[in-house]
Amino acid sequence: MKAESAAKPAAGQQGAGAAADEDAGKRQSGEGDAVDEKFAKTHVIRTATLSVEVKSVTKALAKARTVALDAGGVVEDETTERIDDTHVASNVVLRVPEGEYDSVLTELAGTGKLLARSANAKDVTEQVVDVNSRIATQRASVNRVRKLMDQAEDITDVVALESQLNTRQSELEALLAKQASLADRTTMATITLDLSEVAKEEKDSGDGDPGFLDALGGGWDALVTVLRWIIVVIAAILPFVAALAVLFGLWLLFGVRLRSRRTGTPAPAPAPVESFAPAAAPDADPSPDAGKRD
Repeated sequence: MKAESAAKPAAGQQGAGAAADEDAGKRQSGEGDAVDEKFAKTHVIRTATLSVEVKSVTKALAKARTVALDAGGVVEDETTERIDDTHVASNVVLRVPEGEYDSVLTELAGTGKLLARSANAKDVTEQVVDVNSRIATQRASVNRVRKLMDQAEDITDVVALESQLNTRQSELEALLAKQASLADRTTMATITLDLSEVAKEEKDSGDGDPGFLDALGGGWDALVTVLRWIIVVIAAILPFVAALAVLFGLWLLFGVRLRSRRTGTPAPAPAPVESFAPAAAPDADPSPDAGKRD
């Protein structure tokens, strides 16, 4: 009988839990005036995207950072890269207070040539009010279950109430996370800024006709290029020339021998080397008979 009596109050406590939630809802509706006054203002999520062409991305990016920080905002994300070695582009995401949104947007648009601009405002007032109301109700429900756990004596009732408490606590935490997300997005506006430079080819297109030094430099570059290609071609054909020279020498050597074998004539002997010995000088002494003839 004692166990049954302990179980009955616990069962009554579980039944009272639902009634307590209803009472909490009624109390919350009674406190609705205070909730409405707290969340009566309009809640809007503001986002904007700007594409601006500037002379120097580095300087424009530094100015954008300064504008955001001076307004009480932060630089949430930044990506800067050099494209084709001709110009620099940057994408930066800024978070600024909602009250400074318009002034910051105007100042960023004036950093260069505005290419594109888009802005969006989403009213989430109903979501904010609904989430805050559900949080208040859920908190009251969690507190009620905790009180019932303190009063429960049977272990079965304690386990059941603990399961309900965990479920309601998880729902409360999810609602609190949603509330924080909405608060962040409604109090801080998001501005995405795309910065780009004019390509070098476009900058140099209006410099006028080339001068004498430009022509001289261009001619020298062309000469160096031609000489380089000539050297490359000569280096490429040298192995073929050497191979052809060897083949031609072998053809001369073996071709002459082959022809001599076919005709039956010996191969021509090498020409004798002529002696270049000086001729004998005439005898200067006349014979005795020659004097007698005279």
